[in-house]
Amino acid sequence: MQALQLFGDRDLRLGDIAAPPPPGPGEVQIRVRAVGLNHIDVWGFRGMAFVRRKLPVVVGAEGSGEIAAVGEGVSALAPGDRVAMYGALTCGRCRACREGRDNLCEDVSGVLGFHLDGFSRELVNLPARLVVPVPDGVSFEDAACAGVAFGTVQHMLFDNARLEPGETILVHAGGSGIGTAAIRMAKAIGCRVITTVGDDEKAAKARALGADHVINYRTERFEGETRKLTRRRGVDVVFEHVGAETWSGSLLCLKRGGRLVTCGSTSGVSASINLMQLFQQQYRITGSFGCRIANITESLAKMAGGLRPVIDEVLPLRDFARGVERLETRRVFGKIIATL
Repeated sequence: MQALQLFGDRDLRLGDIAAPPPPGPGEVQIRVRAVGLNHIDVWGFRGMAFVRRKLPVVVGAEGSGEIAAVGEGVSALAPGDRVAMYGALTCGRCRACREGRDNLCEDVSGVLGFHLDGFSRELVNLPARLVVPVPDGVSFEDAACAGVAFGTVQHMLFDNARLEPGETILVHAGGSGIGTAAIRMAKAIGCRVITTVGDDEKAAKARALGADHVINYRTERFEGETRKLTRRRGVDVVFEHVGAETWSGSLLCLKRGGRLVTCGSTSGVSASINLMQLFQQQYRITGSFGCRIANITESLAKMAGGLRPVIDEVLPLRDFARGVERLETRRVFGKIIATL
């Protein structure tokens, strides 16, 4: 079968690999139809890894497809069912997994597409517990945004930041895949949304998505503008995923008792913090990584209800590297999807 593998720094090759065996007990075999591109693909493409990896590795941490076969003991899924996949190979046995806190698994084997072979291949076998049915009316391309982008935002905004209707939120990088999703999810519950973007074209698109105020961070200091827009009160929530470049300014944007939730560090992994500011202003800072499987179900339900992902481009799998390069240079508004 065809698969897209990373052999080294920026060395992606589309070729043939052995097809998987029939699914074992408790497993399903999925025919992959669409793969979502994410910054974890950029990190892998650059040769960055948190742990030593065995190369080559099949890329793609987020995907959707249809059930091709089921193993013994699987009754909730059948061939032909459309599904989205969870992108981490969790143990399913530890306390966190049993309690539905899958992204805190105590014995996770790794992230598919980064540590382990991912979804950019025709067929993949997975434990049935890591597969979520896709509702009618949701396309493969949209469903391919559920496992990382929509799931991450759902987890950040509602599990961690506890965003409430009527609150004010600052969404950084509003043109990114998770930024566009955050704008839409926050507006859907009646929040006031301030967002940052890097050019006027993205600013217009962010306003069209529903953002109430858009700040071009290349021409304006976002922290000063946010303080003006909130009459120096600050925002209830900062949705942070940029990293070092925006960290200090993000804290200045918070109201007293405000919440900052972060899932990324694309501009740098190290930042300083004023501890007196932290405790006197009673900030609540939460790190967020990935999502729970339940967040994928919640995300797909939102898609079925009309809250769809913003898709910038759908491209064939052979052009995956071009999509990663677009993400790397931020020449994208929304998600890039590769189809098989």
